[in-house]
Amino acid sequence: MKVQIIDINGIKAREIATGIFESEIRSDIVQKLIEIERFDEKQPYAPFTWAGMNTSASGNVKHNRHVWKTDRGRGTSRYPKKRMSDKGSHFVWVAAIIPGVRGGRRAHPPKIPRTEIKINKKEKLLALKSALAMVASLDQLKKKYSTLNSMDTKLKFPLVIDSKLLSLKSKGFFEALNKIFGKELFNLAVQEKTVRAGRGKMRGRKYKQNAGMLLVIGNKEKMKISGIDVVNVKEMKLRQLAENGARITMFTEEAVKDIENKLAGRKAEKN
Repeated sequence: MKVQIIDINGIKAREIATGIFESEIRSDIVQKLIEIERFDEKQPYAPFTWAGMNTSASGNVKHNRHVWKTDRGRGTSRYPKKRMSDKGSHFVWVAAIIPGVRGGRRAHPPKIPRTEIKINKKEKLLALKSALAMVASLDQLKKKYSTLNSMDTKLKFPLVIDSKLLSLKSKGFFEALNKIFGKELFNLAVQEKTVRAGRGKMRGRKYKQNAGMLLVIGNKEKMKISGIDVVNVKEMKLRQLAENGARITMFTEEAVKDIENKLAGRKAEKN
């Protein structure tokens, strides 16, 4: 597959051949891996497994009669107990472990349902290829961005830019983006903060903001800019590419090469 390299003026500078955007689109596999990424990023919320149970109360008190160290015949409750002091056959016990006593465990604490979700290496590879194919498909982008259906865009996806654009300052970079996308599509590509309509303004959510586009840069490239999301190939996740559908994504030429090396490494590992 031949991909256009777009220069600072928004026109085709040259073409390169790559196969990273040619895979079959499997949205079910992509969604499966995105759910795993969500779960891995979630902070586990649960108490320590043995909280309130670290005491010698269990088995320390005998429950049969006419023996030493028994709690029968003393008019005490039959709760689990721990010994505080003793003198001969007289013991001072306090209840322990059960939820209704001081220092006991919680009755129904929150539990972590599972600690890890596993996925096959072949599925990971297929999910990454499918996500790259999704962001390179105009039809997939139209499913997420309904405004694209009414636009007559001449852009050819995937969008790959010359790495020289990263050396521009913010003003020059956004001017270059305006030339690449055009006025209508530029508003979708850049994050915009607006005042929300309705009563949500009174309920702590006055502003809303669109996601904007994602710029994928090479591992050795650096860029810090506000208004768009920037990620390098090493830290790129499927959630950023294809959560709830294909996202407007732009790649640098170096990023395409790094993705090719990444996929080649995974193929070698699989074999």
